[in-house]
Amino acid sequence: MKILQTLFFIGFLLSFSVQAFELATPENSATIFISANEPECVHMAVEDLVSDVLKIARKEIRVVSDLSACSENTVIVGTATSNHSLGLLQRFLPNAASLDGKWEAFQVQSVSSNIEPVKEALVIAGSDQRGTMYGVYAFCEHYLGVDPFYIWTGREPGMRDHLQWNEIELMQDEPTFKFRGWFLNDEDLLVGWMEDGGKRHIRYPHYHQVTSPTIYDWVYETMLRLRLNLVIPASFNNIMNTDEARAIEMADRRGIFISMHHIEPVGVSGFAFSNYWRYRGGSDFSIVKFPERFKEIWTFYAKLWARYDNVVWQLGLRGIADRPVWASDPQVPKSDEARGKLISDAIQQQMGIISQVETRKPVYATTTLWMEGARLHEQGFLEFPENVAVIFADNSPGWTMQEDFYNVERQPGRDYGYYYHHALWGVGPHLVQGVSPQKAYSIAAEAVERQTNYYAILNVSNIRQFVLGLQAAARFMNDFDEFDPDEYLDAWCQRHFGHMAEQAVASYRAFFDSYVTREHSFHSEMGGVKDLPVLLDGQTLHRGERIFSKLWTHVLLDDPAHELDTEEELGESLSEVQEQIAGLEKAGTLGKIVRQNLTGDAKMFYEENFIAQWHILMGLEQWLEAGILATQAFKDNDRPELERQVNNAMEAFEMIRKGQELTSRGKWQGWYRGDRKMNLDRAGHITAELDRALEQ
Repeated sequence: MKILQTLFFIGFLLSFSVQAFELATPENSATIFISANEPECVHMAVEDLVSDVLKIARKEIRVVSDLSACSENTVIVGTATSNHSLGLLQRFLPNAASLDGKWEAFQVQSVSSNIEPVKEALVIAGSDQRGTMYGVYAFCEHYLGVDPFYIWTGREPGMRDHLQWNEIELMQDEPTFKFRGWFLNDEDLLVGWMEDGGKRHIRYPHYHQVTSPTIYDWVYETMLRLRLNLVIPASFNNIMNTDEARAIEMADRRGIFISMHHIEPVGVSGFAFSNYWRYRGGSDFSIVKFPERFKEIWTFYAKLWARYDNVVWQLGLRGIADRPVWASDPQVPKSDEARGKLISDAIQQQMGIISQVETRKPVYATTTLWMEGARLHEQGFLEFPENVAVIFADNSPGWTMQEDFYNVERQPGRDYGYYYHHALWGVGPHLVQGVSPQKAYSIAAEAVERQTNYYAILNVSNIRQFVLGLQAAARFMNDFDEFDPDEYLDAWCQRHFGHMAEQAVASYRAFFDSYVTREHSFHSEMGGVKDLPVLLDGQTLHRGERIFSKLWTHVLLDDPAHELDTEEELGESLSEVQEQIAGLEKAGTLGKIVRQNLTGDAKMFYEENFIAQWHILMGLEQWLEAGILATQAFKDNDRPELERQVNNAMEAFEMIRKGQELTSRGKWQGWYRGDRKMNLDRAGHITAELDRALEQ
């Protein structure tokens, strides 16, 4: 699969004398022809093309569905599998039929025409509805200069009076990964930033608000521009709530496949189970005691989900929240073999339900082996229906796959994929990017090598912090063979930072290299170890909260029940954090040079994507360092040093806030309003309380 912008004329095209195709000039503008019978999602992609041209050239392109209404220059948009479009496509592009039967392939070609009234045509032909959309968006990116992430980066295409080209050629064959998408998990900043999404009904400390439809519209447009086709739109999504169902409906309208969190088999989370049965007399969450109640709710929800055209079903059996089923159901057997059978039987039953309610063929179904699922899978205690794709998961905090990925032999005829965290609440990354393009590519390379490239879902959390890694991932999921992570980083920085690209590359490399890693044993088959990070933003925050909370109890409460860390523990933590601070100082020095030499939108984006994240991570590391040194001072009865280090901790939090200010400008004001997962305010409050106590 390739996107080509080089000559690929074949014999039948050589007879044409190709003139410049004029999309928009001060004198003229083209028309866009699209059959009224094309799917709604293709019409929506054409609307985005019209919007792009209007922004760039200040020209509004007419969209028509009657060939006689076309102008001399016309964009012909159509899908090869559509009877209403194929005949016309073949008149302009005789080999359009070669797309038939392919998955999400497209061809974009400018040709001269003798079909009145069209003299010059730009044909955008897709093998299916998504292929056609991707052809439209590929043209917008490669010829109009529209950054797929423009909504998040602020990088708008430049204004141009003349949108015309002597020749236009793009082609994409079938993508490397059949399903490629995002999981909006732990999306607290997205939820809290705009507050018009509606309410959720869930007995849990988080997720009481629904993400704004404006944000979902942005997310789905971005995904399509990146040629992604799959979304899990939220954590604990409940289709029974109309506000939550809207996210599913919006994705379906845009032609994006929709699926469920791995704790929501057939769309049913433990919270949805409780809500459903609370209005029907109540029920304990116990599949052992009440198997018929699980079957009833699975059937009920399956019928609701089956109304949508583009569903990838999630199967499995887990407990309330993101926990094993036995954490919520004490009746579950104790042995791994019996637990594996319970889960396997549930998946078999769910597949039977789906087969009854799903009228479309083929039926797409997956099971994601997160946490206990990976362990039971490696032990051989899980069995799956033959048409269920098995999705391996990375470990926590990401960076490497779990052992079943390496040790389980792939079954002939079964599809496999992987689930990977670009963001992971708890340990991180969450507020600061941690996965470099090189790291993400290395995981994909392992998947491709092991024929595990049917499906790839990326946990993206709040998206905005991770645009560098997510755009890289979209590229290699579409065309793995043509992707080089080093070349990608160079090109990405060139597009965003121009003359400072080389220095920007160095700053990003230094930033990702600053993360301290330690060896952990993994992969018994390989007999090796993997380096895993120990001071991602979440890891640093939780270490610091633990240290400051213990110190707080000793200073304010004189409570010896909370033992302070030992000298050995403090020394090891101090060594790690100071090593990471040293690496960040190098990255910060490089970043300062880049920032000083940028202007306008390039400078603003660099400040948001690099400088701000550097301030947040460096502030966290210096805060943790101060907490360790303050604890040592307390143990040494050195009051002046204790006060000095707590004051340093307060200054470190000012650095964090400075980073947050940089990412909260313009339309992004209030970006951290929803910070309830990492909850920096809580850590800042503990630190301030300790500082006030020492001042008394």
